Amino acid sequence: MRAALLQMTSADDPAESLRRLLPLVGRAADEGADLLCTPEVTNMVAPRATLQARAVAEEADPVLCVLRGEAARRGVWIAVGSLALRDGDRLVNRSLLLDPAGAVAARYDKVHMFDVDLPDGESHRESDAFRPGDRLVVARTPLGALGLAVCYDLRFPHLHRALAQAGAEVILNPAAFTVPTGRAHWEVLLRARAIETGAWVLAAAQCGDHGHGRRTWGRSLAVAPWGEVAAEGGEAPGVTLVDLDLALVAEARRRVPSLRHDRAVLGP
Repeated sequence: MRAALLQMTSADDPAESLRRLLPLVGRAADEGADLLCTPEVTNMVAPRATLQARAVAEEADPVLCVLRGEAARRGVWIAVGSLALRDGDRLVNRSLLLDPAGAVAARYDKVHMFDVDLPDGESHRESDAFRPGDRLVVARTPLGALGLAVCYDLRFPHLHRALAQAGAEVILNPAAFTVPTGRAHWEVLLRARAIETGAWVLAAAQCGDHGHGRRTWGRSLAVAPWGEVAAEGGEAPGVTLVDLDLALVAEARRRVPSLRHDRAVLGP
């Protein structure tokens, strides 16, 4: 399977984000990708008030509508890293997997909310705008079994372990990591999750300056099941291609079968 990590700088306007995204979709498809992966909040990176004003329901989101058409027109799978969508009276940070007919094959709402105060003074309260999800998702496709996660979920090993134990061979962890946390933790966390699960980990990332004081780390990453970095996207928008050998999943899990070695313990 050939996967493409689409790295971009989403705007605070979905129409502008789509304008930036479509050339990357075309390039990835033209270069033979079977699975196109976009980053977290592909449709817009924006302050809470803007998100509240511009987010729409899933069926009305213009970015999703166009990507469904692109999947069907080009005959590819598209993992929409996530979209800020309205669901009832709250927003959700929703990942969607589109099949080559343009249908939604799977949905996952981000479980863990990024509520932090960083040392440089940057502060985030994702839960002020978004309702967290409450279920994990593994999509079984002709390409393989794909586990879905989003950004801050990366810091929760038990989530990725549960996906792997449910059969995920590839874990998708799109993100919009901040610069301070990306510099310190991005690569080591992704490599750790791959090693712990014996799965391929694909992380399409937001990058650059989004305005309104928001910068993201970029460096989209593909990590093999033994923990090697198979591809990295650098700092600028672009497409990173990686050929995935799923036989490496079984090999890594045979060599270190830790997914079968859980034990019930007492305490502390």
